[in-house]
Amino acid sequence: MAFLRVKDTRSAEVKDVALRKPLVLIGRAEGNDVVLDDPTLAPTHANLLRKGNHFTVSVIDRASTFIYQGGRARSTDLKVGEEVGFGRFILSLMEGDPKSESRSGPGNAPLGEVAQLKKLVEFSRAIAAEPSLERTFEALLSSVVEVTGAEKGFLIVLREGERHLAASHNVGKETLDLTRVSDSIVERVLRERKSVIVSDAMRDAEFASARSVMELKLSSVMCVPLAYRNDLLGVLYLGNDNVRNLFAQTDLALLEVFAAQAAVILHAAIRLDELVLVNRNLRDQLRTTSQGGIIGGSPPMKEVFRMLKRVGPSDLSVLVLGETGTGKELIAKELHRLSPRASKAFISINCGAIPEHLLESELFGYKKGAFTGAIGDKVGKFEAAEGGTIFLDEIGEMPMALQVKLLRVLQERTIERVGDVKGRPLDIRVVSATNKHLEEEITAGRFREDLFYRLNEVAVKLPPLRERGDDVLLIAQFLLTKYAEQYGARARGFSAGALNLLKSYAWPGNVRELENRVKKAVIMTDRSQLIPEDLGIATHAADTIKTLADAEEDFKMAYIKKALDQNGWNKAQTARVLDVDPRTIFRYIEKFGEG
Repeated sequence: MAFLRVKDTRSAEVKDVALRKPLVLIGRAEGNDVVLDDPTLAPTHANLLRKGNHFTVSVIDRASTFIYQGGRARSTDLKVGEEVGFGRFILSLMEGDPKSESRSGPGNAPLGEVAQLKKLVEFSRAIAAEPSLERTFEALLSSVVEVTGAEKGFLIVLREGERHLAASHNVGKETLDLTRVSDSIVERVLRERKSVIVSDAMRDAEFASARSVMELKLSSVMCVPLAYRNDLLGVLYLGNDNVRNLFAQTDLALLEVFAAQAAVILHAAIRLDELVLVNRNLRDQLRTTSQGGIIGGSPPMKEVFRMLKRVGPSDLSVLVLGETGTGKELIAKELHRLSPRASKAFISINCGAIPEHLLESELFGYKKGAFTGAIGDKVGKFEAAEGGTIFLDEIGEMPMALQVKLLRVLQERTIERVGDVKGRPLDIRVVSATNKHLEEEITAGRFREDLFYRLNEVAVKLPPLRERGDDVLLIAQFLLTKYAEQYGARARGFSAGALNLLKSYAWPGNVRELENRVKKAVIMTDRSQLIPEDLGIATHAADTIKTLADAEEDFKMAYIKKALDQNGWNKAQTARVLDVDPRTIFRYIEKFGEG
């Protein structure tokens, strides 16, 4: 068995902590699996994650660190025999039988409470290892029925306002359905969002006259809401038809703990289903919202597609306008594909990437002996595009001297190689592109007006990615699928947070930046769903608007953490100061550990 040997360097005290869970929390707050009484550490400072025989230590907060091999680290793989330092404590990963396993909590707890806690621990371990949602809920009901003495249990979920039975458990093994549940009790719990315990339903002042209670001849009933933050997901219902006064308040409190875990699992499952549906819809939309290699279903892109269909089959010169990274060359290729010249060459040249003294010979070619080094004739880009399309990217960067020669080529439809006096007839279509405002360049004397009109018989303006709405999601899904297949990566979609970030980020580098970030994320992560951190975008760079419920929850977490800090992390004192149930404080401390 693997275990952690924890040494306090101040007192020389050593204790062993068995690693029975796949995820072990480490910090100074009570409730962690490894509690280190050091004020320099965060309440929940780090975790130890086990996957098979592989162990990884990672901090919870990026501002935190630990000591590994003499230096500070935030995450590292840990091998048996290696050490990590947290404040004055040294933790060593060991293999074998722990000598003095650490235990928390009172050692003289009543047997019933110990059994209940044991069941809770067993259930927690089971859900960590169980991939099936149905079997997880069956294990939950089996556990709570056993520890409370109930005969039957039901987990009821809400879907679009309707009740559905997610799981049931019956000691008598007979099949159960929702007809064995008191509608009146469930209705009250759903309406008030408060737990109910009924000691003798047939004599209860509120429920005795309820039809469902009389028909079912109910005795003891407990029912608690399944809620995640402000979302009501369903109820957890236990009953015993033979024993009155079976359930005590301690049973109800335990059921609420199980319900809290079930709510987290259920909420995660719902969100996962939603994400699967969203990502599937994105893939479906890709098949219907693309033209050629261009993806887009937003109104601005529909207008671009309309222009392409009208202009593509013509021989008009087209000027493609748009910011850097918007996909101007894709538009040029699509114009070529839609034209009668599609079977001929498509030649592209970036006018801003070639030095001025070389650009002329690249465009127009040269004759042998035209200059030193011209040891043979060379065909230029224009001649290479004969019968097809030439794409002049970054046309706004072309020097004035070459603009004159280009204008003559477009007017006369002949080409003269450098060093030659013989004109050669030319049959090509010209598509050019720029991210500059050429009208301003004309006013400043940097671009010829007559050339502008030759190139700009029709203009196609590409919108920046930030103005294309949900197109960013479609393009991101396309890129994710493309690179996941190319590199054999696990990624299949995006988390809800990643989708929100994709939509809220301004994308100054447009599609080119999006492709760079998605490609890197697909290669670097081993997750099936990319999360915001995978995209490498600083949170302050995205103008993310959270839901009111999420914003309220964030405020509560921050406020309770501040109150805990001011009260020395004394939970009872903090609960009194905030005038809340102590369980609320413990619930938020668990969330700090998750965060």
